[in-house]
Amino acid sequence: MKHKFRFTKDTMKRLTDFICRREPEEKEEQKEEAEPVKPGLQVYALTDVGKVRAINQDALVVDEALMLYGVADGMGGHKGGETASAGARDGLIAGLQGKEPSLDALRDAITAANAALFQQQAGDESLSGMGTTLSVIWMSEHFVYFGHVGDSRVYRFREGKLEQMTDDHSLVGELVRAGYLTSEQAENHPNKNVILRAVGTEEGIDIDLAVEERKHGDLWLICSDGLHGMVKDSQMEAILSVNTPEAAAKLLMDAALAAGGRDNISVVLVQDGEVAR
Repeated sequence: MKHKFRFTKDTMKRLTDFICRREPEEKEEQKEEAEPVKPGLQVYALTDVGKVRAINQDALVVDEALMLYGVADGMGGHKGGETASAGARDGLIAGLQGKEPSLDALRDAITAANAALFQQQAGDESLSGMGTTLSVIWMSEHFVYFGHVGDSRVYRFREGKLEQMTDDHSLVGELVRAGYLTSEQAENHPNKNVILRAVGTEEGIDIDLAVEERKHGDLWLICSDGLHGMVKDSQMEAILSVNTPEAAAKLLMDAALAAGGRDNISVVLVQDGEVAR
């Protein structure tokens, strides 16, 4: 993740007023792979450092026993980003052990992981300011539970259509929802990396939680902004439409790298049952 900042509400309002008066500006190998897991599910997870960053601060969340899948995208200096994303992943998995999928259990586990990271950075000056996004799906027999903080994303690909299921907790995301910017303007906005929520940066945390029914044939995509910041949703939809999940995961990664690979890139694809192509 690129360097990100957090602001008070007053500061955000001043930034909003300022940004809305500007026109958006034009912006100019290591891979880890998870084999398919869990009967009935095909899961493919890839992460790559990209073409610019020296280290990979993303962490994949893939736990086949829990049916928990997602991405954490860390920030906070050379050491902090890796520590935050790995800590959020490990803390979440530990907090969900032995639990039945539910929104309450997911909220409690993310809250506990946030508290642990906040205390860790408070006691170590080298970790000051660290934090991480966290976007996960947790599957039960009939439902998919979402937990989301930051600007990584969860998408659902159903019947040929790709739908973003989470809101970006970013300044530009807020401006789009408020009608100050279009989605097209947001794509290349100079402040697109200003994040408003992260795990571990504050003592308390505001978590987006939701639940959807599982449907046979649904394909779930969870990714860091290293993918969705480089590859348009329409291009991702086209890739998912004509490829198997395994091939699609690699092609999504290749597309982000071909577009410049300016950030760490993480992709998790979860195919819920077979679907005819």
